[in-house]
Parts: sequence; structure tokens; C-alpha cells
Amino acid sequence: MSELFLRDVRLGLDGPLVNVRIADGRVTGIGDEGPGRAEVVDGDGGTLLPGLVDSHVHTEQWASSRRRIPLEQAKSAAEVVDILVRHGHRPQELLLGGGFRDGLWPDAPHKDLLERALPGQAIALFSADLHTLWLSPAALALIGREHPTGVLIENDCMSATAELPAAPPEVVDRWVLEAAEAAAALGVTKIADYEYTDTMAAWERRREAGPLPVRVSCVIARHLLDTTIALGRRTGDTDGLLSVGPYKLFVDGSLNTRTAYCHHAYDSGDHGLLELPYDELVALMRRAAEHGIVPAVHAIGDHANTLALDAFEEIGVGGRIEHAQLVRTEDLPRFAKLGVVASVQPAHQPDDRDVADHHWPSRTADAFPYRALHSAGATLEFGSDAPVAPLDPWDAIASAVERTDDERPAWHPEQALPLEAALKAASGGRGTVEVGDVADLVVVAADLRTADLRSVPVITTILDGRRTFFHSLG
Repeated sequence: MSELFLRDVRLGLDGPLVNVRIADGRVTGIGDEGPGRAEVVDGDGGTLLPGLVDSHVHTEQWASSRRRIPLEQAKSAAEVVDILVRHGHRPQELLLGGGFRDGLWPDAPHKDLLERALPGQAIALFSADLHTLWLSPAALALIGREHPTGVLIENDCMSATAELPAAPPEVVDRWVLEAAEAAAALGVTKIADYEYTDTMAAWERRREAGPLPVRVSCVIARHLLDTTIALGRRTGDTDGLLSVGPYKLFVDGSLNTRTAYCHHAYDSGDHGLLELPYDELVALMRRAAEHGIVPAVHAIGDHANTLALDAFEEIGVGGRIEHAQLVRTEDLPRFAKLGVVASVQPAHQPDDRDVADHHWPSRTADAFPYRALHSAGATLEFGSDAPVAPLDPWDAIASAVERTDDERPAWHPEQALPLEAALKAASGGRGTVEVGDVADLVVVAADLRTADLRSVPVITTILDGRRTFFHSLG
């Protein structure tokens, strides 16, 4: 493995200007005087950070979503239809769109709206949170289903998504690798793939095409637990740049779909959707833990988070809660006490502030409670949940620090994180670069204390001592 010599880089936010030597995939020296035979990378006085980590990505859906009709700006079901009409009638194709948020729409999505606008057209539209799938009559027929509205949520949504025609695996693999290269260009050196498939097999296939641009933690889908146990795989087992990830379970749905499971009721009078009864949750988590597999529990509503924490406490193991968007004050210290990582997606906060104000009106002080979790000693890790939000760690960092992404004042600024804490959460908990570290690194051409955090220029990204991205500022 070749050596690299990073010249003139600043260690973290306040560190000195130094040279850094990398050999055999490790940081072997800080402050070295000369490059010797190493390849020189000029840092131009930029800031050296640990490589950034996206701890929650749906890779195939993210890669595919980059090719769907964007619906993020639609303010109603009628506006969605107008966007589709502008794209034209393509009766021989499955028309795919994504990114709509219907939590505040004045009208309701329905299959008949799609049929009237584009008769006979097979249309599949994915909500931004991936918990709703809006299908036209032709698309329903394509997968052999009948449905009164064509609007499928939660388990129906996910099973129907799996039944839709998809691009061939070799095409999806190419899309995924292109998306991973784009992530590397933003300083990302590792992702956790939460796709609901056999992620390990998929990534073993992809690395046959050449060196991967990122490390991948391959999350275990619920239906693959027995297979994983039979193979003798345990969370953390590593094969090159691939590792066995945690075991993903759902307790509830999402805020935008109004299925996040809450202690308080929605306007409809219900409390959201409990996806997995508590006893079954505990049984599955216990079976996984007994075989060295760490549970990762999707919990968005405050009641879902309470139940997830109760389950971790009953079993007596640590693990992860994915999202933790609404957490009661009394549950905050339980994350640190139980050794449960709060895996959060800061870009969701500015995206969802309006729908949270509407559907959680009395609870928003407890929503996206990053500072409160941090102050309570919880370990925070950042992700994007791409394609729910773009795979962009700088967007996550900015959202966590600023609590807004537009001209409006910060939303609950008391929950903003200090920049240092946000950077640590965005790098998988590393925070600093030291001799002996794995050489997963990023150099940025900015003083992050004063920079626009959403447009930080990356000079180079280094993975396992190998450059995966380089941009010359000269």
C-alpha cells in the first residue's frame, strides 16, 4: 500500500498546522518534516477531520431516487398531478416520482387523480419518508393488487415497493456505486446501508467491480435474522471494507404519514401505529443479541422510543435507536444509561418543522432533541436516511448547529448542537485525528467556525490510506 504525505493541514478546529504521514492504511506520523518517498497531497492549510460517516442510508432507493421525477415542491395532490402531466404520457413505462410530503396538503392523494390526468399510465410515487406509496390503477394492476385509494402506507407500502418492476441488478449496482462516489466527494468514508435486502450479498457483488469508494456497514433486515445466525455472522465482523451491521426492527411509522407512535393523540384521535408488539420486539431483540447481533430499532414517536428503551433495558444489552425524533424528557438519560446510540438525521428537523408544529403542537420542545440528548450523555451519530434527505453530511451538520435551512429563525434553538459535537456525531464518534488511527480522513478548505456549513469545499477524501476524491484548488 502506498504512502501519503499530507502537507500543511490544520488538525481539527483549533489545532496547529502540521504535516501528516499515512502508511498501510493508518496515520503513522503527525508533524513529520519531509515526505520521503510518500506521495505528497497539498492541504493548502485546510482543516483535517476524521472521515465523515452516514449512519443511515437506503442505498438502492437513494441511487434510484436520483432518477425519479422530483416532487418535493408540491404543496398539494393537485400540484403533483400537474408535475406529472408536464413530464408527459408514457404508456409503455412505469412512471416513477418521489419526495412528496402530504402531511399539510389541503387535498388527499388518490389513484383516481392519477388516472384522470394520465389514463392508463402506470405511476408509482414515493413519499419523502418512504412510508407511503401512491399508485395509479395501472400500477396496482401491474403488481396484481387492488386498493380503494391507491395510497399504501407502512407494511403495505414496503411490500408493494418490493413488487414493483426494478432495473436489472447490474444497472442498480452501477447507480449505487455512482452515488457512493458522490458521497466520497463530500468527505464520506463510511455508510450504513439500511436497505431491506441482503445488503452483504449486494455489496460483495459490487466490490467485484473494483475498489469501493466507502466502507459499508451492511444492516440485517428483519427477515434475514435466521440466515445471518446460520452463517455465523455477528455485528462488527469485517471483510475488507464491508462489515456486518446491526439488526433493523420497526416499532412505528413516521411523522409525515401520521403513524409515528405517540403518547398523545393526533387530530384523528389515534396515537399512530405500533408496528411491532412489545413482546415480539423483545423476543426478536433477545434472539439477535444472544448471537452477537446488535439491535437497531426504528422509533420516531415518543411512545415508540419509550418502548424501544424498555426493550433494551429488559434484555440488558445496548444497541441503537434510529431516528429518535420525539423523546420524553424522562427518557433522555436512558440512552446513555443503557448504552443505546441515538442515530439521528438532522436534516429532517428543518424539513419537518411545519408538520411537527401541526401534528405535534404541544410537544415540539421534545422534538429532534439533539442538545438534550447530548447534554444527557447520549452518543449521537448522524445520518441522512437518504433518499428521505440528500446524502450530504454537511447538510446534517448545518441543520444540527443552525436548526434552520431557510430564511426563518432557528426552530427551537435551545436544541442546537455545538459545532464540535456535531462534527463528532458526523464522523461516527471519532472527533479528532491521532497517530494510529485508521486513515479514513477528509481535508476541507475552510475554517468551519466561520464557513457556510452547507457549502464546505472538500480538498481530498482518504479511505484506508487511499484517495477516493481529490480536488486541486490551484
